[in-house]
Amino acid sequence: SLQAGLAVLLKAERLFHSSYHSQAVHIRPICRVSVRLAAPSFNNPQEEIGSLLDASCLAVSWELRQTLTVVFDTFSSGQGKKDWSLFKMFSRTLTDACPLASQSKVYVDISPKNKEKELLEVTPLPSSVHEAVVQGDKRTYAVYDLLSPSLFNTSRSLNVQLKWKRPQDSSELPTPVLHAQRYVSGYGLQTGEISTLIYNTHPYRAFPVILLETVPWYLRLYVHTLAIITKGKENKPS
Repeated sequence: SLQAGLAVLLKAERLFHSSYHSQAVHIRPICRVSVRLAAPSFNNPQEEIGSLLDASCLAVSWELRQTLTVVFDTFSSGQGKKDWSLFKMFSRTLTDACPLASQSKVYVDISPKNKEKELLEVTPLPSSVHEAVVQGDKRTYAVYDLLSPSLFNTSRSLNVQLKWKRPQDSSELPTPVLHAQRYVSGYGLQTGEISTLIYNTHPYRAFPVILLETVPWYLRLYVHTLAIITKGKENKPS
């Protein structure tokens, strides 16, 4: 149902006109009841998962995880302003939580740049603040808990807004630690190529990368032609 919770934001004309959107469904077996006669030591988490699904597993459940990733380019669509709100992006606001949800939260990245936290203002006041380390950088998130009764006390509509107290130039937009671009060269089946460039701008740290390529059904790719080059040398993926 699209009548409650975060699903009310899933307005088709807004999602499909965004810069990027991706829908995914993940299904995996999980052991619900198992008999463990010993406690072996596992060096690889995948080994432990596999052991829980072998003969010692008495009952298996299936986990279903659905995700929707959407990227809005609010800077270019807002005449160079980084201000945004739920209503500006989705043309809707949040009214209540899904009655079946055990958790329903909205996280807003309010990490200060160069410790200029006073330049950033998020409204209304969040339920709490969460700090985490992402790719070696400390990030701060404003958390809005839709299951909190106090969140909808003053109004039956939650429109999270982020404003900058002074104009921000495009040159001040931070470069992500990991970013990528893709382009097509050549033409036809003989000379046509798809190249994906992945950049790591961290001064010294390396990161494991999982690359998911979305290929249209009408495009035929030959896996044996795959070539991965890192700093001019061939790199074999795991």
